[in-house]
Amino acid sequence: MVFIGLWAALFGAIIGSFLNVVIHRLPKELSIVKPRSFCPSCNHTIPWYCNIPLLSFLFLRGRCSNCQIKISWRYFWVELLTALAALYIARTTPLNSMFFLLFAFKLSVFSSLLALLFIDLDHKILPNELNLYLAVLMLIYALMHYNWQFWLLGAAIGFLFPLAVTWIFYLVRGEIGLGGGDIKLYSVLGIYLGPLGIIHNIFLSCMLGSIIGIVLLLAKRISRSDPIPFGPAIIIVAMIQIFTPSLLQQLLP
Repeated sequence: MVFIGLWAALFGAIIGSFLNVVIHRLPKELSIVKPRSFCPSCNHTIPWYCNIPLLSFLFLRGRCSNCQIKISWRYFWVELLTALAALYIARTTPLNSMFFLLFAFKLSVFSSLLALLFIDLDHKILPNELNLYLAVLMLIYALMHYNWQFWLLGAAIGFLFPLAVTWIFYLVRGEIGLGGGDIKLYSVLGIYLGPLGIIHNIFLSCMLGSIIGIVLLLAKRISRSDPIPFGPAIIIVAMIQIFTPSLLQQLLP
């Protein structure tokens, strides 16, 4: 089990390195396959020995090896979070014939959600490509484990309820409450979480999003007119529901 844990953490760090490419390039409509990784400041192609997950960032002290510009700490944290998530998933997945399939599924879901979270923080968008990829993962799992009423009703509630609230908010305030990406994400999560699970997510993410907004306003990090990315609140709650459901089972019906 120790070997599997080490393998999982290393594999997770490598996936995290790729996620950084996705987070940087996808909102800019750049290919995530080519060219090779490069510094966004000087466009210098990063050699392989300067692109080792976690270690290269620390060894280079968070700077480009060519132009010495500071590299965002986000790159390090994404790799570390993905490595830790992979280790956690490996330790909590039954070690049987389905281990690698379940491990790949869970890590793919976590990676998609993490990429969506950081893209929404940086650009205030939730790309359709990632929502679609996540929907395919959720649907495959749902078809194998749930009856069709469970996942279809969950997806419908996840789409229609936030859409109705957004429409009412627009009629009353003349403003768009939730973006289209948020509504799509709710619907995608509903496939996996089902009717009750997605209702819990909507309720808890609204609470968390409101708390985050109030804190940012009090800290004067934003003004009342600034849009607040709501995706992170949805995603944080979803991660808890999917990966550590016992944390919520005692609090929610």
